[in-house]
Amino acid sequence: MRDSIRPRSPLPRYAAAMAGLALAVSQYFIFVYAPEEQTMGIVQKIFYIHLPLAWWALISFLAVFVASAMYLNKRTWFWDNLAGAAAEIGVLFSGLALVTGSVWGRHSWGVWWTWDPRLTTTLVMWFVYAGYLMLRSMGLARERRAVVCAVLGIVAFIDVPLVFFSARLWRSIHPSVFASRGGGLEPEMLTTAVVCVLCFGFLWYALTAIRTRQLADTDRLDSLATTDDL
Repeated sequence: MRDSIRPRSPLPRYAAAMAGLALAVSQYFIFVYAPEEQTMGIVQKIFYIHLPLAWWALISFLAVFVASAMYLNKRTWFWDNLAGAAAEIGVLFSGLALVTGSVWGRHSWGVWWTWDPRLTTTLVMWFVYAGYLMLRSMGLARERRAVVCAVLGIVAFIDVPLVFFSARLWRSIHPSVFASRGGGLEPEMLTTAVVCVLCFGFLWYALTAIRTRQLADTDRLDSLATTDDL
């Protein structure tokens, strides 16, 4: 009952406001500050959205891994809710990264999809965590579901380092942006890429914090409904 009357932190609201401002800043850098690439033209600017989506998707799945391990250690609902929220945001971001990458690839490589190591491992990762979300939606007992999902959240993380290092481990046509000095980007392009990664970080944090709170509120409502039934 104490959880149901605990004062609500205003931090998610502030994070949402900062995320909106950060996205506006990123749009300025993308469409005003960054020069237009000579070969691909305006289509190249989708790179500044694709890159942050991909990076923060990986960070989401790292958060799932850490939160799952913490839940098995502490057995508190906060960590289970954080793992679920981070997984949802990670699946969303990685799905959008695949879509934006396909648009970029169509103009750069001439095909919408190719079984490149980076693309293939990313697609496998998306399916694994989509399966994780399906498991969370099953009608298992709350504690049993949390334990099973925590174990899967830890095991599923195996694919995340493969995605990150795939372009270096295997022969890949996917560019490694920061593998060399600037990855071949002009200084303005590199600055824009870094700014966009940081700005999308605010969006990631806001979405994760808000979704974690929503899941916690669901737990409180379920607890109150159970108490009323008794």
